[in-house]
Amino acid sequence: MDDDSSDERAKGGDLLTIGELAARSGVATSALRFYEKEALIESVRSRGGQRRYERSVLRRVAFVRAAQELGLTLGEIREALASLPEGRTPTKADWQRLSRGFRKRLDARIDGLVRLRDRLDGCIGCGCLSLKRCALYNAGDRAAKRGAGARFLIGDFDS
Repeated sequence: MDDDSSDERAKGGDLLTIGELAARSGVATSALRFYEKEALIESVRSRGGQRRYERSVLRRVAFVRAAQELGLTLGEIREALASLPEGRTPTKADWQRLSRGFRKRLDARIDGLVRLRDRLDGCIGCGCLSLKRCALYNAGDRAAKRGAGARFLIGDFDS
């Protein structure tokens, strides 16, 4: 612990170094710096120029990670966090309000995964796994009707 962090704590500051935040949140320091660059979290600088984070940033990082697990992009997460007054860390009430919109996305992902699983069961059942016949395995294959092998030359993609 350096003198700057000792001074800050002695003055009643409740600040964490980037290493402490990483250890407590389970998020790599490189990811924390990226989150800061993307305006998802904020730090202050010590007299020595090192990043210091308020303890409330732990909750904000947890919010970011949970939203990422739900499939939200960092842009969507930034937008959700920007809806909070003055960059406030999400409270339980904030999470409940914001997660209502996330729930729709999660339900859509679940529905898509169920459809994929059901199609996969059928594919495994038929055993084909043929590039020519299996729409699940190679759904976007426009050249399948032309037979096996390469069919497109550069510039021929729309034929």
